Amino acid sequence: MEVVIVPDAAAGGELIAEAMAELLRRKPDALLGVATGSTPLPIYEALAAKVSAGAVDVSRARIAQLDEYVGLPAEHPESYRSVLRQQVLEPLGLEAKAFMGPDGTASDVRAACEAYDKALEDAGGVDLQLLGIGTDGHIGFNEPCSSLASRTRIKTLTEQTRIDNARFFDGDIEQVPHHVITQGIGTILDARHLVLLATGEGKAEAVAATVEGPVAAVCPASALQLHPHATVVVDEAAASELKLADYFRHTYANKPDWQGI
Repeated sequence: MEVVIVPDAAAGGELIAEAMAELLRRKPDALLGVATGSTPLPIYEALAAKVSAGAVDVSRARIAQLDEYVGLPAEHPESYRSVLRQQVLEPLGLEAKAFMGPDGTASDVRAACEAYDKALEDAGGVDLQLLGIGTDGHIGFNEPCSSLASRTRIKTLTEQTRIDNARFFDGDIEQVPHHVITQGIGTILDARHLVLLATGEGKAEAVAATVEGPVAAVCPASALQLHPHATVVVDEAAASELKLADYFRHTYANKPDWQGI
């Protein structure tokens, strides 16, 4: 696992966007796994700026959804399909056919989960998966004590996660669904490159547990330690609990320029 400490969220967004752009230059039809929430916005903004400047062609890129609320219609403004259309597809100039995600309104949710796992496999697998991290260490909606081998499935949200997400529902926790479809940890680990961005002091404890703690289901993000190509990008505030922060700064400052992240 590589840990990169950046000055702020904008710097993290630019670093990751350039890694995505470089991937698309090598593989124009790459399948990019995207996450929702406020944390990845600087990534999407930086990548859209590169597209506008002609620095990268995304016309053949494909987008894969990490998770989705159960029961929210696709057109609901807070469905993740709607959010990603606004934050990723439209700014990048991509059409709906470039997007794939689970069906949160399916009558048979289990079948929908299995179908999405199969669709990712049939698409050749995710080339680069973006991840955020919850204050309790969750990735996607794999809450603490999720199986590290889990596949795409339905999950019940913890009360803390519903409280955290209420800000997207006018502050009303009663509007936040209780269930989601999420790629499982095992599904996430199938991606060729995992990139986790964390910003703010509120994520510092979870970041330290992910990077320096044991691999344990109580901190789902710690499963990234098992991946052959995982990158954790954090701002100074999110890095504040890392005991090895100076080591991480040193190794990144002295890595070959051609290596990227």
